[in-house]
Formats: sequence, C-alpha cells, structure tokens
Amino acid sequence: MSQLYRGYLGMGDSSADSAVRRWYGDEPFAGKWMRADRPSVNADGLADALAQQNAAFGAGPAAMANIEKLRGGARAVVTGQQVGLFGGPLLTLLKAATAVARAKDATRTSGVEHVPVFWLATEDHDLAEVDQVSLLTKTTVETLRAGLKTKAAVEVGGIALGSEIDQVLEQAGELLEFSPAWEMLKECYTPEQTLGGAFARLMARLFAPQGLVVMDAASREFHALGASTLQYAIEHAEELQTALIARSEELVKAGFHAQVLVAAGGSLLFMVDETTGERMALRRTPEGGWKAGGKAYSSEELIAILESAPERLSPNALLRPVFQDTILPTAAYIGGPSEIAYFAQSAVLYEAILGRITPVLPRLSATLLEPAVATVMATHEVQLPDAMVTADELALRLGARAMPIEEKRRLAAAGNALDAALTAAVEYMGGMDESLGRTAEVSGSKMRYQMNRLRRMAAAFELQKEASLKKHAAAITLNVFPDGHPQERLVAGILFVARHGEGVVERLVEAAANLCPGHVVIRL
Repeated sequence: MSQLYRGYLGMGDSSADSAVRRWYGDEPFAGKWMRADRPSVNADGLADALAQQNAAFGAGPAAMANIEKLRGGARAVVTGQQVGLFGGPLLTLLKAATAVARAKDATRTSGVEHVPVFWLATEDHDLAEVDQVSLLTKTTVETLRAGLKTKAAVEVGGIALGSEIDQVLEQAGELLEFSPAWEMLKECYTPEQTLGGAFARLMARLFAPQGLVVMDAASREFHALGASTLQYAIEHAEELQTALIARSEELVKAGFHAQVLVAAGGSLLFMVDETTGERMALRRTPEGGWKAGGKAYSSEELIAILESAPERLSPNALLRPVFQDTILPTAAYIGGPSEIAYFAQSAVLYEAILGRITPVLPRLSATLLEPAVATVMATHEVQLPDAMVTADELALRLGARAMPIEEKRRLAAAGNALDAALTAAVEYMGGMDESLGRTAEVSGSKMRYQMNRLRRMAAAFELQKEASLKKHAAAITLNVFPDGHPQERLVAGILFVARHGEGVVERLVEAAANLCPGHVVIRL
C-alpha cells in the first residue's frame, strides 16, 4: 500500500489535516458526491450503445432496465478491471460488488437513481498479464494459462480464444470440481468468443440480479462519444504534459512519489495501426508533430483519424478516467489502491478538460475465510495478520505456542534476566567510557540473538513432535496469503463461486455496504 493511498484514506477523518485533500476534489468520504449535479453526456447515444452491447453479453432484465435509467437521467457509479482469464483475481468481484453497493446507497440517500457500471479495460495490450488465472488445490497454487498468442501488441480484448480454450477449461473443471460455476465458464468462454467478450458475459451472468451494466468502450460508438477528450489531449498536449510534470513534482515535494512517470515529449494517447492492429504509444516530436511506430503525424492528421476512425485512438492510464467520464454520467469511481493513487495526477487532466474532478472511492478489500480454514485458525488462535507470513514462519509460531507452559516460562524468565543484566552492564560500561559502551552494546546484541536462537530451536523441536502443525500452517497461509500475496490479488474469484455458490456475490455486496475502507474478513 503506497504512502499516497494511506494519506488518501486519512481523508475519512474530518479532523485530519491531510496533505492530499487538494488532489481529490470534494472529500469522497463525506458523501457529497451523491448529491452533486449530474454531468452532461449524450444519454441517448450512451444508452443505445450499452443496450446493443449488453444484449450481446446476455445481460439480464435488471441490467437492461438500468441502461434505460441512464437514458432517463440516472447517474453512474463506475468501476473497471483488466479482462483477466475466467474473471481474473477476486478483486474483480470486490470492485463490482462495491459499485453495486455504492449505487444502491446513493439512490437511497439522494433520491436520484444511480446505476453500477463495470468498464472493461479491453484496450490494454499486456497479454501476459491477463492470459492466466490462479486457482487453489489442497496444497498449492495452480496457475492456468490459455497460451493466447499474437504477432503484435494488439488490444487484448479483441483476441479470439480459439480451440485452445477447451483444454484450459478442462483443467479448470478438475480444480472447480465441475461445479455449476464451471458450467458457467464453459458457456461464456467458447472458442469463437474474444477474451473481452467472454469476460463481459461472465460478469453479466454473475451480477445479473444486481443489474450491473457491463461496458466495453473499445468500439467506434463509445470512442465517438468520448472524442472531445481525445481531441483536447491532441490540441493541448504540451500544456497538459506541463501540468502533469508540475503535479508530479508537487507530489515528490509533499513526500510522496508520482505513480505514473511523466516526462517531456510524452503524450497521453495510444494509436492502433490500421494494418497490423498493434497498439503503439504516440510521442510528440520537438517540432510539435507526433510519431508512432516509425510513422509521423501532424495534429491535424490525428484529428482527422479521430473523426473518421475514433476507435484507433485511445487514452493512457492517466487520461482514461477522464475519457470514461466524458462518456458516462459518473457520480463516483470505485478504485483499488493503485488507481486511487493515479487520481492525484489525473486530477489536473480532469480540471483542464472537464472542469471538475470525479470523486474516487475505495473498493472493498477482503479475505474470504472458508469454514475449514476458519476452524484451523480458531484452533490455533491465529488471526488474519498473523497468517500473512510464510508457512515456515507461521509453523514456528505454532510450535512455540505448542510448548508446555512451564518451558515457556523458563525460557521467558531466562530471556528477561539476560536482557536486564545486559542493559545494566551496557549502562555501567558506557559510563566508564563511550567507546567501551558501544562495544558492550554489540556484544549484548549477539547474546540476545543467541537467546532468540534458543527459542527458535525449542519451537522447531516442538514442530518435529507435532507434524500436524506444519500441515495446518501450510493450509492457512495457502488460503489467506498464497505465494506471499493477499488472497484478493491472486486467487480467482470464480473459485469461491464454485465452492459456495452464486450467493457469494450477494455476500460481497453486503460486505461492501458497510463502507469500511480497511481490510475485512468475510466468513463463508
């Protein structure tokens, strides 16, 4: 968690003098965003494009009704994520659940309809990052890869799955125990589908009762709706870049760091090659022109491309939120720690292009605790923070706890006596001579190290006697801190749907409604 994100969370305390307040507009935790004026957008054009897309995604009646609410003046609570294989990690579901919960809360509180919208990041070109999914066996993390290949760095959302997906689905079936959730994956991830289309169908199915509107903005229709922001980024490239560099310097002076590197000569745009489909960064030349993939363009030529084929131009990570909020009547955006940190830089683009800053709210952050794991943790009196270590480290702790109480007391007494004696000796020798005191401190540290070593040896001996402790430690860490990562960032959300049913989604929505900005445990 970055220092900037921690500072952002401090804004929730109205008495806090947070240095980051000026970078995030109206205080997001105060709920002012629920009552703000509705941003002006092309509601009919937006609703028409969404209705066509969501019908293709197999959206349910609730989502289609929400699209008509947008046509009639409703506001959007937006979130989004890369289109990872089989829905990606758990945090994808946590984001969507938070958008649903915040939309419900805003509608109830303000009396104005708010609709949850999930923005698919289909225009990214990092295929390796989304061409995989991590599931759990009883003993290991199993990472499945679809093995999708392209000849160039194309937008990942449009890549066809092909027949290779069938083999990956069979592997997933064994890990998901051929559950109804696996059947859902088979219906969504078919060979003729694209990576983005399959992801969209899955999200539409999982959140059908909540009316989540799924949106792939890579199409010509959506890019045309957001063209004004892309044109502004072309026509005002130098001043926007200057403002971003100034903001980056401001962040550094305040003791933070810029989340996205911004340098002179860069730009906020990507271009898709009309022949190869490759997505390339547009760079500005010293003469005021542009370059991408070895080809040169003038600003006038880029604007002409924007008018004739708007889907060929797309925003980078900093401009994307502004592009998104040009298209959607966004009341608030739900983001993870990194996205929220980006907003401190994106704010200057919001102010320049839209004349306002969209409030950004934290997504639900959670560890899902399954019954068997919860029982083992309760048996050993292990809380979640204790378990976020390696299995070996947790096993040693369990071994230390398993020592007979009398032996613990003896070791503790010996350690306390040694510490008291060393403290007195260091003070005495330091009083005689400063350098002698420093030498005594070094020697004392070595003796304390050896005392701690004795404690570890005793704990390891208990582990040898209690083989089950290692097994329990491994099971706990595998489920709540797999491979040294928070569960939400690695393990696929579909795993929990497979094990506990589609009711898991509603549990996440309920947890998100509690408005806790910290990390929570959800017991399944």
